[in-house]
Amino acid sequence: MKTIDLRSDTITHPTEEMRQAMGTAAVGDDVFGEDPSINRLEGLAARMLGKEAALFTPSGTMSNLVAVLAHTRPGNEILIGSEAHMLWNEVGGASALGGVVMRTVPNGEDGLIDLDVMEAAIRPHNNLHYPPTTMLCLENTHNRCGGAVLTPEYTSGMATVAHQHGMTVHLDGARIFNAAVALGVPAAELSQDADSVCFCVSKGLSAPVGSLLCGRMEFVEKARKWRKMLGGGMRQAGVIAAAGIIALDNMVARLAEDHTTAQRLAHGLIRIPAFTSWPERVQTNIIMFEPPALSTAPDFIRAMASRGVRFSYPGGRRVRAVTHRMVGDEDIDETLNRIEAQAASI
Repeated sequence: MKTIDLRSDTITHPTEEMRQAMGTAAVGDDVFGEDPSINRLEGLAARMLGKEAALFTPSGTMSNLVAVLAHTRPGNEILIGSEAHMLWNEVGGASALGGVVMRTVPNGEDGLIDLDVMEAAIRPHNNLHYPPTTMLCLENTHNRCGGAVLTPEYTSGMATVAHQHGMTVHLDGARIFNAAVALGVPAAELSQDADSVCFCVSKGLSAPVGSLLCGRMEFVEKARKWRKMLGGGMRQAGVIAAAGIIALDNMVARLAEDHTTAQRLAHGLIRIPAFTSWPERVQTNIIMFEPPALSTAPDFIRAMASRGVRFSYPGGRRVRAVTHRMVGDEDIDETLNRIEAQAASI
């Protein structure tokens, strides 16, 4: 029985073209700035996101943490969505290592933070009792809100208000190219008003490792030093950067296929009795759904694992599925067949 893994797009394997590029990559010592493959990847990332410079890091978690460290100082407060990946899934690094207060503002089901609520949460810098609010963090696409997309207009409006209050804006764009493909706009339009943005090449783009943090030259050089302190100074890392170059050159447009298979799964789920799915909310490659009331989400996930389909658990009644290059239409149809078989057994 074939295993169909829908836990995350992080399980994608590098393409054959990536493997060949990795095997022949030109390399040097990146800590000395001498790895030509990393330099090429960083330049490509900066151009695609419309920024002056970029920094290659091992993970999106490190990119986000380095961004906080470079934009803030201990005792500052950052505003972050209540469902943000940085809050839920990054081990509290911003607080533990950056010494910042993470103050949450509510995310809607569409991933949006209300602008007026965000502005009301900003604390005045001249009040003795408050930590100064110096940074706003947004997320596009929004992981825990079902891969929801932020439009350029929304991000611009949020950034304008934040900048008026002297704050910097960081965009966790781990899947920003999914958003760009869904909206039919260049990724640079989605990040143009953010002071920094990061994205992963190791998710739907299928590279094995890595994230790029982009921003102004001065910011990136500051971030580079923080990366070194965190142990992220890599040497002949052009071997993995070569796969990232292929990812950006050749793998962005095909993300639309993942969005189509996500819709196929979401629409299939609503035809199975007692399952709850929201196809209208599925904008990219993440689907949230609920199993029948007689089954808890963790129990359903365990039962489906025994049937060879793997999902992840975001909490509550929800089950998460993520489509990617390694699952096609036939896999989605087989997934639905196995779900129906499980539903009949409940």
